[in-house]
Amino acid sequence: MYDKEYFAEQLKNILEPIERFYNGSKVQFAQHSAWYENASADMEAFARPLWGLVPLWAGGKNAESFEKLYLSGLADGTDSDSEGYWGECHERDQRFVEMASIAYGLIFAKDKLWEPLADRAKDNLEKWLGSINAHDVCDSNWIFFRVLVNVAMKKVGRKYDAVRLEKDLARLDEFYIGNGWYKDGIHGQTDYYIAFAFHFYGLVYAVAMENEDSERARKYKERASEFAKTFIYWFDEDGEALPYGRSLTYRFAQTAFWSACVTAGIRPFPIEVMKGIIVRNLENWLSKDIFDHACILTVGYDYPNLLMAEHYNAHGSPYWGLKAYMFLMLPDNHEFWKCEAAPMPSLNGKKLIKEAQMLVSRRNGRSVAYVGGNNTYFDCGQIIPKYLKFAYSAHFGFNVMRSNISLAETAPDSMLVFMVDGIVMVRRHFTSCAVNEDKVVIEWSPFKGIEVKTTVTPTDYGHMREHEITSDIECEAYDAGFAVANRDSDNCVSGGGETAFARNSFQQCEVLSESGGEGIVIPASPNTNLRYQKTLIPAMKYEIRQGKNIIRTIVKDGGLV
Repeated sequence: MYDKEYFAEQLKNILEPIERFYNGSKVQFAQHSAWYENASADMEAFARPLWGLVPLWAGGKNAESFEKLYLSGLADGTDSDSEGYWGECHERDQRFVEMASIAYGLIFAKDKLWEPLADRAKDNLEKWLGSINAHDVCDSNWIFFRVLVNVAMKKVGRKYDAVRLEKDLARLDEFYIGNGWYKDGIHGQTDYYIAFAFHFYGLVYAVAMENEDSERARKYKERASEFAKTFIYWFDEDGEALPYGRSLTYRFAQTAFWSACVTAGIRPFPIEVMKGIIVRNLENWLSKDIFDHACILTVGYDYPNLLMAEHYNAHGSPYWGLKAYMFLMLPDNHEFWKCEAAPMPSLNGKKLIKEAQMLVSRRNGRSVAYVGGNNTYFDCGQIIPKYLKFAYSAHFGFNVMRSNISLAETAPDSMLVFMVDGIVMVRRHFTSCAVNEDKVVIEWSPFKGIEVKTTVTPTDYGHMREHEITSDIECEAYDAGFAVANRDSDNCVSGGGETAFARNSFQQCEVLSESGGEGIVIPASPNTNLRYQKTLIPAMKYEIRQGKNIIRTIVKDGGLV
């Protein structure tokens, strides 16, 4: 069933609804804005479908109407005399991000995107793409955008900056921290960008430059193989992947890493296992409400949701997820198309991913990640809930904040929060963090005058939290479990005494106190959870006295029903 024709048709079904919105060099269906120029957002929406179209073309399939749109759009967008001109670029320009997909096309599908262009259009495209060498890019995975542009120019026989290319590749190596993991630039995040940016682009480079730079190609493949051994723990057996960190609206880009591995010919796991991960993730996503009524991909996660978005999520941003279809460039007789999709292999019950500051507990085919968090605050949208909860689960998803004026609007699943003078104070950073084979220990402060040492220990039923709190003030604290989907009539909730739980037909979470707490259930503000529009959060309420307080909360997730 899952052969080349199946996935080519799947990709076309995603792309065809946007065809009517092409307007020369732009794709215009915006209903909201991002932080960058609106013209750049329209250009982004033009460029990002190439992440899917390029491997489709490279694999021998046709999409003639899109070929015409891109040939005319590339000519129009890079012509400074045209009304559709994409404009001159500036430092750290969003358009540098989108240059990468065009470069991808010139590398692997130049017969569609380069050779048919008129000489003047080729000159203009060379000049416009080359402007990335005259500007700074963000000191992060963005460096790969400039790498791909220079590789593309080399491949089509045009001017490229060999010195800059070598310096950029050397700089990217400085982000490598071992065991297949990178850190993403100056903020040091270890999130999905390691998989769908560093390794994806590294494997694109390895495939493109196998002959010219065999040593670096070998190194990128070896690192990807090592990374796969821990990244596999981010995937549940039903196809769900761990929601953690930023850029989650790219959705099925979660599996782009595995697609690149297959395409690059590396086998950290049997190809049947990797095909299974890819198939289940794509099928899972395409069964959800991620398209609007015009069949356009929306910003959000399981459903349209701007509340969880970053400030760089414009209308075309979700189409970055089409990187997952890199495997479409495989030849028709490749073993990937013939083999069966295998289930997940047997994995350890616990896995320490030291480089990601993460301890993963694996039960019943599902993962829960206990994290230290990201200690560098950077402003791009909902960073605190995306990195600083105690536990992350694909089964439950997680909630973002609407405000901190009430528990409902803070929606503090998997967090310890403090009510101080009517304001809900959350963890924003930590002073120290240790992630070990069996527990996570974090020292942190939500508010001046309150110091906390939290120890999170995975158990057979969920996890245990112990908090040592030293406070200069009296206040209330709430230790919350996972957010459970609220399906109105399909719910059972209870609070009071030293326990609280929320349950539906497919989820349940119970919290219990070993230190005199009071059980409550928090009805989270709607549309705060990534997966479910309405959720209920069982929590324990504690009275915090001046001086030292020790509270212990047990979180039972019901065996992840």
